[in-house]
Amino acid sequence: MTRIQTIHEDKAELLREEFARGHIDRRHFMRLSALLGVTAAAGSSAPALAAGTEIVLANAGGDSVRGFEQALTMPFMKDNPNIKVVIDGTQPNSARIKAMVQAGDVSWDVCDRNLPASIELGQQGLLEEIDYTIVDKSKLRPAHTGRWGCGEYLYANVIAYQTDLFDGRKPMTWKDFWNVKDFPGKRALRKHIDGQLEAALLADGVEPQNLYPIDLKRALDKIKEIKPHCIFWETGSEAQQLLRDREVVMENIWNHRAAITRRDTNKRVDFHFNQGLAWVAAWIVPKGNKAGKEVFRFIASTQDPARQVELFKLVGNGPINPAASALIPEDLRVIDPGSPSNFPLQIQVDAQWYADNSALALTRYIETVS
Repeated sequence: MTRIQTIHEDKAELLREEFARGHIDRRHFMRLSALLGVTAAAGSSAPALAAGTEIVLANAGGDSVRGFEQALTMPFMKDNPNIKVVIDGTQPNSARIKAMVQAGDVSWDVCDRNLPASIELGQQGLLEEIDYTIVDKSKLRPAHTGRWGCGEYLYANVIAYQTDLFDGRKPMTWKDFWNVKDFPGKRALRKHIDGQLEAALLADGVEPQNLYPIDLKRALDKIKEIKPHCIFWETGSEAQQLLRDREVVMENIWNHRAAITRRDTNKRVDFHFNQGLAWVAAWIVPKGNKAGKEVFRFIASTQDPARQVELFKLVGNGPINPAASALIPEDLRVIDPGSPSNFPLQIQVDAQWYADNSALALTRYIETVS
């Protein structure tokens, strides 16, 4: 390789890293790659130049990239060889979606979010309405068929903990999570409001049926109590690592991340669904995306029960199609948020409250935990 070629490859590698971190979008990545004279493809999470339609799916990254590839995107591409689906695992947050749509330069065609985000962004005119002539409503519960978002999978904020501590006792409630006397050690909360405010109020004695509307001051005051004992995580992979490395004794974490950690640590880390905060992940489609109606064909393909069960096996995302329940192996039902034994233990999150209040609540929360 010549010196010039080496320099170009180094620049290309830097370009790929900037794309992976979300510092540049797909369109600029492709333009700059062309100027450098290098291929745009750089693994599963980089954009591929396809002869046919390309769909860019944005999710939270980490283990979910591998899971989505094996369970969802690869089977879809096998059935539709003229369509290429690539995964951008750099977290499709609302601010980036809004910036893309308003700039008229939308890099993401479909995003892995939740029902509150679909309402919030949809009300701002930033999302396409779900095309239910293509996506099958009959494969979803009525509550999971939103105007701008449709059910993707079930998940929950749960308590995960180190099983070899506390003389065999288990932290079973959010009151236990806040009890640093009987359950000493560092804890971890997410550096975001989702499922954290409810946990604080439950720890403070609020009954589940009285959680909404959330008393923000009371929740933040309760979080201030435990802040000296907490680490605040930002990404799912970071949350898993805190438990794997034993930096924390317990954590408020998504059940699918807890399930992976449970498996990887041979159950040294475990979790349960008692007082879990139950969410509905939702597919959302940014307005002006480049893939058009093909996005809804992809979403419809993910409703297949067998594919949902495969995703559940790989990364713990609870199947949202009720028909999938019968396909889950008996030994895995204990970690399924939608199982008949686990679902009643959880508290359903109020999507409309989050859509109406998340911006202010998040600002106040970040100020509190920073």
